[in-house]
Amino acid sequence: MRIDAAQTAKRLLEQDRVLVLLHQYPDGDTIGAGCALCAGLQSLGKQAGIACNHTIPERYGYITRLVRPMEFEPEFIVAADVADPKLLGDKLAHFGSRVNLCIDHHGSNKLYAKETYLDPGAAATCEMMAGVLAGLGVTVDAALAAALYTGIATDTGCFKYSNTTAKTHFITAKLMETGMEIEEINRVMFDTKTKNRVLLERMAMDGMEFAFDDRCAIITITRAMREQSNTGDDDLEGITTLPRQIEGVLAGVTIREQTDGRFKASVRTHPPLDAAAICARLGGGGHPNAAGCTLEGTLEEAREALKSAVKEQLDERIFTH
Repeated sequence: MRIDAAQTAKRLLEQDRVLVLLHQYPDGDTIGAGCALCAGLQSLGKQAGIACNHTIPERYGYITRLVRPMEFEPEFIVAADVADPKLLGDKLAHFGSRVNLCIDHHGSNKLYAKETYLDPGAAATCEMMAGVLAGLGVTVDAALAAALYTGIATDTGCFKYSNTTAKTHFITAKLMETGMEIEEINRVMFDTKTKNRVLLERMAMDGMEFAFDDRCAIITITRAMREQSNTGDDDLEGITTLPRQIEGVLAGVTIREQTDGRFKASVRTHPPLDAAAICARLGGGGHPNAAGCTLEGTLEEAREALKSAVKEQLDERIFTH
C-alpha cells in the first residue's frame, strides 16, 4: 500500500525497535537517508539501528557517527532508498519479505514492502526524508543536515542532473541554513580521489570500447584490475559517470566483476535514451538516466547482452526516426 509523508511519520512514531536497511554497495543517498532517519528516531528515545550488506565507506564517517550503537531485536523494518529487495544483498536477504515500510524515490520500486512512501519526482530519498523528519518533530541540526545534503548532492551529481528541481534547491537551502560544512562535503564527495582510484581509471579508460557510431561507450573493471590498483569499494564510487562524459556518447556502460563471478552493470544515459528501460531488459532497473543490473556468465556474454539492450534503445529512440 502506498502512503504519504505524513502517514509515514505517523507510522514511525507508533513504533519502537526500528531497523533501517540500506541497499548493497551503499551510496550517499541510502547512507544519508538511512542514518538520518535512524538518528532522528534515536533522538526521540526510540531504539533504532542500521544494517547494510557491505561496509559503509570511511568517507561517510561524518554521517554514520550520527547513529549510536544499540542492541535490540527489531520489530519494525524500514528500507531506505531500496527499490527491490534483491538490492539488500545476500546478508540481508532474509529481511526481504519482512519490510514493513519502504521510503524510496525510484520509479522502478517493486512495492514489496507492506507500506511504501514513494515519490519518483524526488531527486533523492534524502529529499523525501527531510519531510519525514519534520513530520516526526525531529530538529534537523547541522549534522543531520549534512547527512541529508550528501544524499541529495550525490544523487543529483552536485545538482547537475535533470532530476534536480526547484524543490530540490529549496530543501537544500533550508539545510544550508543550519550552518553545515557544505564546502568540505563537496570537496570530499566531488573533488577528491585516491591515487589508487586514478590508477584504476587509467586502466578502465585504456580498455574502453565504443559501439554504435560512438553513441555507446563501455568500460570494464575486473577483479584483476582492482587488485593491481589496490582499490576498495570506496574508490569505485562515481566511476560510472566516466563513459557518459565523452562527447557524443548517449549510453555510458560500466561493467564491474564481482567476487562471486557475476557482473554488476551500471548504465548512465543522456536523453532520449532511458537507462531504466535498458536495464529492465536484463532484470534490473533504476532511473531514466541512471540504472543497473546484475549479469551472469562470462565477461564477453555480459558485454554482448548490454550492447544488445543498448542497441534496442537506440533503434527505438534514434535509428528509427
